[in-house]
Amino acid sequence: MAEIGTYKVHHECGKARTGLLTTAHGDVQTPIFMPVGTRATVKSMLPEELTDIGFQILLGNTYHLHLRPGEKTIKELGGLHKFMNWNKPILTDSGGFQVFSLSKLTTLTEEGVKFRSHIDGSPLFISPEKSMEIQMDLGSDIIMAFDECLAYPSTDSQIDKSSALTHRWLKRCKEAMTRKESLLFGIVQGGLEETPRMKSMEQICSVDLPGYALGGFSVGEPIELMHKLVEKVAHRMPKNKPRYLMGVGTPLDLVLSIDAGIDMFDCVMPTRVARNGTLYTWSGKVIIKSAKYKNDPSPLDPECDCYTCKNYSKAYLRHLFNTGEILSSRLNTIHNLYFYNQVIERARQAIADGSWPEFKQDCVMRFVKPRS
Repeated sequence: MAEIGTYKVHHECGKARTGLLTTAHGDVQTPIFMPVGTRATVKSMLPEELTDIGFQILLGNTYHLHLRPGEKTIKELGGLHKFMNWNKPILTDSGGFQVFSLSKLTTLTEEGVKFRSHIDGSPLFISPEKSMEIQMDLGSDIIMAFDECLAYPSTDSQIDKSSALTHRWLKRCKEAMTRKESLLFGIVQGGLEETPRMKSMEQICSVDLPGYALGGFSVGEPIELMHKLVEKVAHRMPKNKPRYLMGVGTPLDLVLSIDAGIDMFDCVMPTRVARNGTLYTWSGKVIIKSAKYKNDPSPLDPECDCYTCKNYSKAYLRHLFNTGEILSSRLNTIHNLYFYNQVIERARQAIADGSWPEFKQDCVMRFVKPRS
C-alpha cells in the first residue's frame, strides 16, 4: 500500500486526468465528487446507500460539528467515522466559509475570528490552531486550512490583504498539525481575476502540503467568471498533488472543471435541489412538480439504472413531491447522487481510454439546455 498522502496521476487526456490519493481510510480515485454530510449525515441517506452508489469519500462541516454535538463529544465516541458509521475517507472543511456566511457579527484579527453562533448567539472564536484542533479531534482524513473567504465583489486591496492573511494562517495551520493520519490541504483565494489568484496560488503552494484547493467560488459571482478563471489556473496548480475545487457545482460545472484539470469536488447542490424537486438527468434538468408529469408512467431517466429510476414513474415522484411526503426527498436524493457519481465514473473512464473530448462535448450538449 502506498504511503498516506501519496497522489499518483494515472492517465491524462488534455488537461483532464485520473489519479489515486492514498488516505488513512483507503484510496480515493480521482476525479471524485464528495457528497456533503454537513452534520455527520448526508441528508436522507444511509451510509450503506452511499457505499452502494459508489461514493468513496464524504465531506463533513467543521463549523456545524463544533457547535453540535462538539468535537470533544465525537472524539470520546470514537471519532467521526465511528460516530456516523462511515469507514471510508472523510474530508472536513475548516469552518471559515460558514463563519463568514452564517455569522452576521464577526471580528477578524490576525489571531483569528470572533463571531456569534447562528444557533443561539453565543460568542465563539476560531483561529487556525483551533480549526486544526477541531478537525484532528474529529479524526478527519483530509483537513482543510483555515482561510478568509471574501464576498463577491471585493476590492483589489481587500483581496490582496485577505490572500496574505490566508497564507500566514496556512503556515500556522501546518505548524499546529500533530495527527500524522490527517492530510492538510491549503486553500488558494485571490478573487475572480487571474493575476491576484495566481499570486495567492504562489503563496499557498510555497507551503509543501499533500494537496491544494481553489476556494472563494460560489459566493455570488457569475458562473461564467468561475469557468473562465478555473480554466486559466487549475492546470497551473502542482501537478503531483490533488487539485480540489470547493463548493462546485452542477454536472456541467464538474465536466468543464475536470477538463480544466480539477480532481476533486464537493457541493450541496445534488441533495439540496433534490429536496426542492429538481432532478438531473442525461437529458437535462427535470422539475418534477410540473403538471405535465401528472400522468407520466415513464421513469425519470431511461438512461439511469438507480433505484429510483428502476422502480418509480415520474407521475409517482411528482405525487410524492406535491404532497410533501418524506419519501420524495429520499427517492429524489438517491437519483441525484447516483447521477453525479455516474458522471464522475464515466469521466474517469473517458479520460483513461482517451475518449474524453467526445465525452465532454456530449455532456455539454446534454446539460447546457435544461429540460423543464
